[in-house]
Amino acid sequence: MNGALRRLADYLGSSYWFVPTIMALAAIVLAGGMVAIDSYVGSAWMDGYVWLYASRPDGARQVLSSVGGSMITVAGTVFSVTIAAVVYASGQYGPRLLTNFMRDRGNQVTLGTFIATFLYCLLVLRTIHSAEESGAYGFVPNLALLVGVVLALCSIGVLIYFIHHVPSKIHINSVIEDVGDRLLRSVGDRFPDFVGAAPDDHDAAKADVPATFREGSDINAGHDRREVTAMDTGYIQFIDDEVMMRIAREHDLVLRLQYQSGDFIHVGRALLEVSPPSRCDDDCASDLRGAFTIGSRRSALQDIRFLIDELVEIAARALSPGVNNPFTAVTCLDWLGAALSDLATRSLPSHLRVDDDGALRVIAHSVTFASFMDRSFGALAQYCATDMIAGLRYLNALGEVSLECDQPERLSVVRTYADKLEELASEGLSGFNLRRLRDRAAELRRALDAPDYKRRLRDGTAWLAGTA
Repeated sequence: MNGALRRLADYLGSSYWFVPTIMALAAIVLAGGMVAIDSYVGSAWMDGYVWLYASRPDGARQVLSSVGGSMITVAGTVFSVTIAAVVYASGQYGPRLLTNFMRDRGNQVTLGTFIATFLYCLLVLRTIHSAEESGAYGFVPNLALLVGVVLALCSIGVLIYFIHHVPSKIHINSVIEDVGDRLLRSVGDRFPDFVGAAPDDHDAAKADVPATFREGSDINAGHDRREVTAMDTGYIQFIDDEVMMRIAREHDLVLRLQYQSGDFIHVGRALLEVSPPSRCDDDCASDLRGAFTIGSRRSALQDIRFLIDELVEIAARALSPGVNNPFTAVTCLDWLGAALSDLATRSLPSHLRVDDDGALRVIAHSVTFASFMDRSFGALAQYCATDMIAGLRYLNALGEVSLECDQPERLSVVRTYADKLEELASEGLSGFNLRRLRDRAAELRRALDAPDYKRRLRDGTAWLAGTA
């Protein structure tokens, strides 16, 4: 249920209809409430204020008709501008970034404001009648009319905000900042916690991994498991770790995940394997299957790789021959460097997950610093190696990441990508550009080889940072 609710919340947050619908319903309630207050209080109180006066039926109709008509016209224009901006951004930065623009709360509230104001004016307008029309007495909800004018003034303010918001939101730096911020928040939220409680090295070494899941197990032991297969085709958007741990503990099971969030799966593929199979009946398998939320597209709910891929895609497009915009790639490298620097300071969880009693329950996919480096810097090396500006900032970002690496193996990974960039650059660059990049790479390697590499890197900020 938690996975389904989180998926629903993510869907509603990235839709253009949810916030405007809520605001439209609020307008209906407000219109009914204001008309009821007008019916009870009347409009005689307005005569005591110079700047207020009770309107007559014809005048009230004209005001509300003008406001309502203009609001629905502006709402159509706002929607058209929003769609045009989304199409432009999708074509420039990649279709996977479409959801980022649809999630923008400013656009949703702007559209909802105009629709709500129109609906409010329409509902109040139908309650106005003159004495001749009713055959008894006339009714003009003057307080409700005053609120309608206030809503019109607020709508003008929202329109001014929208005119500023749209061009600033599709600015490439704003797009990259949005993705980068979400990536940094995801790193902070996801690590060191993952599925269950991560055991320390001592507990992980002693964890009782079933024979069927061990490397080199014999044929008989290797078949002592049950597969829980997928019933849908699509991308895994969310895995409810709490549900899996609870089921595994209740039935005394050990689960091995075959896929992780962001992976594509189709019907019949094993989502996970269960041991011992005798304790996992059909109901248990169905409950385990329910811990997986599958959709038509990747989501950033649990998939940090998806956010990394978005930054990589923007940088790769910027460095393509048709665009040739290295400074956009530089901005992406800055955010990737910040995210990997943050990740370098964190203790990544073991792939063996234990419950509160220390019993092994879940065997997950290994999460390593090297895998994230390969997903980001490894994917961009081939593109940055063809441009001197991007290549120099690539080395700068590696230097920034290395400043946070206290573990030798992680520092070795950083050095590996400096070597890979230089190797690829020998094919993509030549002359002065190639010599300059090689000099930078050699200087970075010399600093990393020194015991006091952090001091050397900080002292070398002049060459390390370069210019944006």
